Amino acid sequence: MTAPTALPVSLKSTTDLPKVAHARGSYVWDISGKQYIDGSGGPAVYCLGHANAEVNAAVMAQMGRIAHGYRFNFTSDALEEMTQIIRERCGGTLTEMVFVTGGSEAVESCLKIALQYQTAIGQKSRRRFISRQRSWHGNTLGALGVSGFAERTRDYEGAFIPSIKLSPANVYRPVPGATAETTGAACAAELEAAILREGPETIAAFIFEPVVGAAGGCVPAPEGYARAVREICDRYGVLMIADEVMCGAGRCGTWRALEHDGVEPDIMSVAKGLAAGYLPLGAAVCTTRVWQAIRLAHGAFGTGHTFTGHTAACAAGVAVQRIVARERLVERVAANGPKLKAWLAEALAGVDAVGDIRGRGHFIGTELVADRETRAPFAAERRLYLKIREQALADGLICYPVGGNVDGVRGDIVILAPPYNASEAELTEIVDKTATAIRKVLRSEGLG
Repeated sequence: MTAPTALPVSLKSTTDLPKVAHARGSYVWDISGKQYIDGSGGPAVYCLGHANAEVNAAVMAQMGRIAHGYRFNFTSDALEEMTQIIRERCGGTLTEMVFVTGGSEAVESCLKIALQYQTAIGQKSRRRFISRQRSWHGNTLGALGVSGFAERTRDYEGAFIPSIKLSPANVYRPVPGATAETTGAACAAELEAAILREGPETIAAFIFEPVVGAAGGCVPAPEGYARAVREICDRYGVLMIADEVMCGAGRCGTWRALEHDGVEPDIMSVAKGLAAGYLPLGAAVCTTRVWQAIRLAHGAFGTGHTFTGHTAACAAGVAVQRIVARERLVERVAANGPKLKAWLAEALAGVDAVGDIRGRGHFIGTELVADRETRAPFAAERRLYLKIREQALADGLICYPVGGNVDGVRGDIVILAPPYNASEAELTEIVDKTATAIRKVLRSEGLG
């Protein structure tokens, strides 16, 4: 079979973007005065909505004292408080961390910590990573190398260290020979086979998203998969890295997304919801065991950046996380997850193109298919996800449609990731406008 043809870059957007003016809560306004409800928190970032007075005040207060105390010269209250908050939210032995300014840097730091750990324990032959197709880990070259998202990686192939890619773990699209019920076991077995085939002594770590974001469309780990992966990694001395940049910090109804699966990784990335977009903040977090090996051998983490531990960014994160805890927003997100899926199913009832509605908490994806029985995707040339995005914007909704979730080129997904504190009326508006945009585009394409 001939591989699907990738869309030219020029087709990735077909309209000029509006210019933003201001925002408050779940709403954004452009300079013409048009109002939009933010149904996806931008790219699953704005977990408290916009212009939160308490967060803004905390940032301004910190800026009035000092914006940035360079990490090799000073620690700070904000840095120490943010460190303690992450320790408490993670629980278990995820106690040590490196702060960065975004998700790609967080993943890059996770990869470097894994390599430094293997070197520290005398296993420097372990230089390779295993990851999965239909995954997205970031825009830096290391993160691109472990990503399985052809649309975003193809232009850079050959310039980064590639990883060993496994099949996606998706119960809606099981690996060949598996069913929805056996997908987790089959994908875990594929990991073990890859480790044995390549040689355990060459593998530093396995990296995966507990709930796949943009590359798959809110795909939770199959039942039992994460536990099996944990056991396999332990058996062969391979570190487990959980990339929670998009799905973590409460987005899926537990502060750690992998907490839902009852598993602790060795290393974890977190970013988007950490400071809710008020200032750029991310972190690579590792267990005490990993840190102690590095500390004894090298004295400190070997990774970091100029803005590691940026004081004002940490102050923003502290303020955001205090609100999330005080208002019990993670618990609220967990309770809202089933409602959002049910409301979407009701709003899209009778739309034959709706193949799957999935996800956890405030991280819900709707997958559109050309045939429900075969689950065949629509032709990439239709650009349905882009047309839905444009229709939604025209109707006053910000959502996060993405393409290529099936094979890197074909596939149409609409992701919703609303603020944790969005009201029920706002969530209902988001669902209704999402369904309306999908229906309008399908009708205009003669598909429903």
